[in-house]
Amino acid sequence: MRHRIIGSLVALLLLVPWQVAQAIELWSSKSGDRYYIFDAALKWTSLVSHAPKDLLLFPERWSGTTLWRGRMTVGAQPVPWINFRLAYEQRTRNVSQQSGSAGSGFLLPTTRAPYRISQLDAKLAEVGNTFSYRHEVDRAFAAFHSGDLELTVGRQPIGWGRGLFFGAVDIFAPFSPLESDREWRRGVDAVRSSLPLSDLISLETLAVMDKSLESSAFAARLQGYVGDIDGEVMIGKRADDYFSAVTTSLPMLGAELHGEVALFRTADGAGLGRNDTVIKGVVGGSYGLNASGQFLIAAEYHYSGFGVNDITQAQFQLQNPRLQARFERGDSQILGRHAAAFQLSYGVGGAAPLGLSWIFSPEDRSGVITPSTRWLFSDNVTLIGQLYVAHGSHPVNGRITSEYGATPTGGLIQISFYY
Repeated sequence: MRHRIIGSLVALLLLVPWQVAQAIELWSSKSGDRYYIFDAALKWTSLVSHAPKDLLLFPERWSGTTLWRGRMTVGAQPVPWINFRLAYEQRTRNVSQQSGSAGSGFLLPTTRAPYRISQLDAKLAEVGNTFSYRHEVDRAFAAFHSGDLELTVGRQPIGWGRGLFFGAVDIFAPFSPLESDREWRRGVDAVRSSLPLSDLISLETLAVMDKSLESSAFAARLQGYVGDIDGEVMIGKRADDYFSAVTTSLPMLGAELHGEVALFRTADGAGLGRNDTVIKGVVGGSYGLNASGQFLIAAEYHYSGFGVNDITQAQFQLQNPRLQARFERGDSQILGRHAAAFQLSYGVGGAAPLGLSWIFSPEDRSGVITPSTRWLFSDNVTLIGQLYVAHGSHPVNGRITSEYGATPTGGLIQISFYY
């Protein structure tokens, strides 16, 4: 099995350079306030994983996954006060037989995207559980400008918060902390307005739509600056939850510090207790180790009240459909309640940065260490290599015993082509 996976990886590496995507700037005015563009990108990702020894969770310890993503974006601003974006994606996913969920947290998720009236994500072909070919409309919005007011309507990316690894207020389509490709956040169907109230304060309002009004989200965010300190205050309603939140970032002793905290008032009994107040928080910072900024160290701590108290009981608690729906929606990016992360990065002129990150649970001392490197061959071609080295208490008879102990150890290669 291992030799077949490695042989396929080498064969695909040889084929990739002949699959370069094309892109064209169709037209732009001399002033730049009117344009028509077409961008394209192609990504090939291959992941080889070695799972812990537990036949109930991982029938095959060695597994391989290959993911192709072809993405086309059309943009137009026919007049200065309105612009359009449409992003269409096709992707294939090929996984080895009986791989279970090995390595799934490192790649683009296969679950339905949250907050969409219609997914516009459908299969074109499928072979059992090993091969799928899908296409999706991931962006489709129009942005209107009138004076200082900006109104954006349609499928669009929305990311809130200051967290580098985790998020307390990133509630619409958050990335997994271990997800390797964060270039394109999944689009949500929304109506968003932004209006400056003064030189230092602005107001944003959101209506993020799901299949029904009861499961949709409505929120407002006030942003402002005082000297070198900036902050945000947020309030809103998300499905049955009412929430409020604050975030801030500021410089201190040469470091950049950030923090965010959110309070959710829940009433759905999803393993959280009735009429319960749930807290999520993130605190962290980054510091350049030399004047040129080539060495950068970052650290972050995250608490999620939506996580489970006892990680060994997580699989039983997730049988609750409402709690399961919360995790699929991204209410908690971690399974337990506590997580922390460290990262050290080094960049040589931005051409070949090196990185080493460690995400772990302070409660059970499990974690994932990820060394990585990125080569920028040109403005058009990028190669990324990553290793995932998991540690912690392994699962026993299909039962998870630690936050990251069931995470497979693996290696990932990704080649991206742009114009």
